[in-house]
Formats: sequence, structure tokens, C-alpha cells
Amino acid sequence: MSSKETCLLLGATGVGKTLLLKRLQKLIVHSLDELETPPSTLPTVGTNLTDLTLKKKKKFMVDSANTAQISSSCIQLLSVLSAEPLSNASVLILFNKRDMPCIMSLIEIKSLFRMDDIVASATQPITILEASARSGEGLKEVLSWLESVMVK
Repeated sequence: MSSKETCLLLGATGVGKTLLLKRLQKLIVHSLDELETPPSTLPTVGTNLTDLTLKKKKKFMVDSANTAQISSSCIQLLSVLSAEPLSNASVLILFNKRDMPCIMSLIEIKSLFRMDDIVASATQPITILEASARSGEGLKEVLSWLESVMVK
């Protein structure tokens, strides 16, 4: 395995993975204050964050505005966490679209996911953050997490 691995961003279609990548790239080059109107994107199943050149890190994104997708996102998350090659990977669970009206609170989402049980039984370190790839809210915290796990 090479010394430089990539960070893989996973999540259901339409949760904002591609937009997050584009926004983080802009944030690295410019400040958050300079973020212009969000670019248009196409729905994807997974996005490889090779442009950020990270080491064995996994991010899992959930659309907190799409309640119909919560159960499938939970199943996907459990599959990712139970995969043997990822048993030691640092994991960020990112609840996106926090700027949307009529979203569930973080407490409600964590309860539906049984997040306390997931974190307690996971073999890898898990961080949970909220963000909006569209508005930029929480992106500095996401970038800080990425930077903190790069030095480990």
C-alpha cells in the first residue's frame, strides 16, 4: 500500500458529495467568504477525494433533509463500517443540507441511526459533524477534521 492514499466520500445519490468536494477545493484555495454561488453538479454514488491527497480516511454523508433516505443511508453506513479494509480508517459522518427548511434535528437523526450504538461498537474512530455544502456552513469544521486526520 502506498504512503499516500485517498479519502473516499460515500453516501446515497443526491446528498451533496460532489458539491462538498468542489466547495472544499475552493475553501483550500480561497477563504470561505469568497465562495460564490454553488456550482451545478450531477448526482453520484461516491466521490473520490484524490485532489485533496489524504491518507486512508472515509467520509460518509447523509442528506438530513431527505427523511425517506435515512434508513438506506443507515444501512450503507453500517456496511461501510463493517468492511474489513476500513476497520482502522478514520470516519467522518457528515449530516449535510443543514440549511434546508423542515429538517430533522441532529438529536432526531442520531436517534434514528442509533448513532450512540454505532459509535460504541465501531472499530474505527468516528466523528460526527453537520454542514451545508451549499451555504458553506460547517465547511471549516470539515476541513479542520480532514487536516487533523492527515497528520495522524
